[in-house]
Amino acid sequence: MPEAMDWSGALPYFLAAAAFSYLLGSIPFGLLITKAAGFGDVRKIGSGNIGTTNVLRTGRKDLAVATLALDMLKGTLAVLIAWHWGPNTAVIAALGAFVGHCYPVWLGFRGGKGVATYIGVLLGLKLEAGLAFCAIWLLVALATRYSSLSALVASLSAPFVLWYLGEGQMMELAIVIAILLWWKHRTNISRLLSGTESRIGGKKDAGGGADG
Repeated sequence: MPEAMDWSGALPYFLAAAAFSYLLGSIPFGLLITKAAGFGDVRKIGSGNIGTTNVLRTGRKDLAVATLALDMLKGTLAVLIAWHWGPNTAVIAALGAFVGHCYPVWLGFRGGKGVATYIGVLLGLKLEAGLAFCAIWLLVALATRYSSLSALVASLSAPFVLWYLGEGQMMELAIVIAILLWWKHRTNISRLLSGTESRIGGKKDAGGGADG
């Protein structure tokens, strides 16, 4: 177990976990699924993103659900595999999978906004934190009908949930991921502040949403 080794002994495991999880996270399921279904390049519609929200703009809810599930699964899988080498390795894998989704090497480092993959890594690291994220997202979405705002609020809440659960290291990871997630949502934040962000189920839908 690398957790019990010195830094030089653990480093190869950490690097391997980071590389593997990054490559797993960088699989662009939204793009692959829509192409296989005959919709071409999903990056040429809506927001140009590869996430669930933009896949939904094809009009195929089943494709959006499949994208959501697979983007979550790759985060969970990366963490669960890394757990075999201890919690430190799992945390590194979680960050690797998230970064891989947001900045995939195959797509010129232009990926999704990370919401689905973040949920997946949380479910793998601490089930309660993942479920709390989903619950907070749902509550904010029901109250405001803003998908992006729901993701932003849930991501801010995650570090506090992990702190409450006594997971200090995971809390630090959640802070880093929240910063990255907010950066990926900077255009959504601008639209929220200007009142032009599209709502869930609204008629105007040309680039809003969380685009996981």
